[in-house]
Amino acid sequence: MANITLSVEEEVIRKVRKIAIDKNTTLTQMVREFLESVAERDAAQKKRALKDIEASFRELSRDMGQKDWVREDLYER
Repeated sequence: MANITLSVEEEVIRKVRKIAIDKNTTLTQMVREFLESVAERDAAQKKRALKDIEASFRELSRDMGQKDWVREDLYER
């Protein structure tokens, strides 16, 4: 596990330490859980966006029929 250094106002740290004690945990554990939840939410959001794009491709795609031309025909003059 990697360590990080954060700069946070003393008053905020004091308040959050009290909250951590009330929840029978530590400030470190609260920060760890918060960062994990941010990462999970981001991954879930990306997964939903990909599913939405895939669904729109399925819904909006149309059959274009058979390809009855060759590339060279497009450049004939």
